[in-house]
Amino acid sequence: MIPFHVHFRPGLSLYEQVVYAATKAMIAGQMRPGDPFPSVRVLSKELKINPNTAHKVVTYLVTTGLLETRPGIGTVVAVLPEASAAERTQLLGREIEALVVEAKKLGITLEDMVAAIGAHWKRLGGDGRPSSQSTPSESPSSGLRSGESGRGGRGKR
Repeated sequence: MIPFHVHFRPGLSLYEQVVYAATKAMIAGQMRPGDPFPSVRVLSKELKINPNTAHKVVTYLVTTGLLETRPGIGTVVAVLPEASAAERTQLLGREIEALVVEAKKLGITLEDMVAAIGAHWKRLGGDGRPSSQSTPSESPSSGLRSGESGRGGRGKR
């Protein structure tokens, strides 16, 4: 079993979708530094993607410093620099855009949306502060991708 969820969407390359999901899991704290990352074989089998695509994902994540390989252990999540608020917000780019589009279709004003989001935030126990992250001025970009660019063909699933 892989420690993150990928919801494949038509029109986006499988590679970018898997990279995005893995990156999101690491930044969100679902995968912590030192946690094992699935092998190419496991990624390929569990996600039903071509092994070459799975290898490309792992290679990219190692190259960008999100994963590291340890002899005798395998590939593990690297110690990540603290993500800025902008980088964390960027991970929700697609969801925010979809919410804005739906709100505009329904004629909901920005003020009403902000109020509704605030009400849901409070209902779910939010106090306005990030739960496991600190200030937004911490680090430079760590090579994160928003997952919104590139429209490639779909490979085998």
